[in-house]
Amino acid sequence: MYGTSVHLVIVMDTVSVNQFRNKLKTYVEQVVSTHTPIKVTRRAGEAFVVMSADDWEREQETLYILQNSSLMRQIAESIATHTQGNGYTPTSEELNEITRI
Repeated sequence: MYGTSVHLVIVMDTVSVNQFRNKLKTYVEQVVSTHTPIKVTRRAGEAFVVMSADDWEREQETLYILQNSSLMRQIAESIATHTQGNGYTPTSEELNEITRI
């Protein structure tokens, strides 16, 4: 998948700034509980998006990884190794240490 272009369609509710202001608490609860951003439109200006802080931080981490060509290359190589079935297989002792069983 490395080197391919991926286009995602983000589905989100769109509300006017007046609707958002009138139901601020409801919309904030919705954004936080459903992890779905809301697009808020303004009559005479640019729209803006409201999303939870946790979701924003995850988006930033994802963007960092996608923009890091070295890390993306390592991920692609790891996927290829896994797909070919010739990756590293931990011993039982290593697995027990990892899982603390």
